[in-house]
Amino acid sequence: MRLGIFAKTFARPSVEETFDAVRAHGLTAMQFNLSVTGLASTPDSIQRDLANSVRTAARARDLEIAAVSGTFNMAHPDPQMRASGLRRLAVLAEACGPLGTQVITLCTGTRDAENMWRRHPDNTTAEAWQDMRATIIQAIAIAERHDVVLAIEPEISNVVDSPAAARRLLDEIRSPRLRVVIDAANLFDADDPSRPLSNSGPVLTEAFDLLAHDIVLAHAKDVTADGAFAAAGQGDVDWEHYLTLLDASGYAGVLVMHGLDEADVADSTTFLGGLLNARA
Repeated sequence: MRLGIFAKTFARPSVEETFDAVRAHGLTAMQFNLSVTGLASTPDSIQRDLANSVRTAARARDLEIAAVSGTFNMAHPDPQMRASGLRRLAVLAEACGPLGTQVITLCTGTRDAENMWRRHPDNTTAEAWQDMRATIIQAIAIAERHDVVLAIEPEISNVVDSPAAARRLLDEIRSPRLRVVIDAANLFDADDPSRPLSNSGPVLTEAFDLLAHDIVLAHAKDVTADGAFAAAGQGDVDWEHYLTLLDASGYAGVLVMHGLDEADVADSTTFLGGLLNARA
């Protein structure tokens, strides 16, 4: 595994300066977001020259773009909003070749119409599942046209709120274009007694039992027992167990830091880098 970071962690006036900031921390990989270029994360259009310039800037600095963020609310209660998200996903998928990446990260969405990261009581309904599933199926058709992989992430605020729900979706869809982002911090739920951080070992192990063979990207953020996210090394995630499970799964990709401020990057890089080096 190699350590990477969300490029948008660094607020800089240009793509080149953003990538320089990534490299200044000794990192050689990142998850990219079009917001770094001044566009929306999933814009209505992407000029090919812009995508090419991002790839050129990354390669000039020996930086891998492990994935690009393509999140939109795939379970939005308004079908027009879901359709709009799919149109923008197609724009992003077409740009992946010029950008130099093949993985798009997604969120399965929520019934909350205002905030796709906020839990909603209707997320557990059959209607929410069917709308999300139908959106995923259309997204896979886009992925097939543009030869990309879509990576969903189990998140407690979304319709796919657990590893078990992710496994269900993967089994229903059965497409090699649909894979998983694993993030240890997102597997725990302060409001769910069956998934407490105090029981982290079994919770993590179950997640990998269900999803290990479908992981295409690994995230690294921390979480505290009350459910607050933090920079890696500042919470209560059992990092040794998480990394052991990643190793056992055969994952050899990028461990992407996120959910942190730039001021925390040096400490988290040292913390995670030390753990990875000790395992080499």
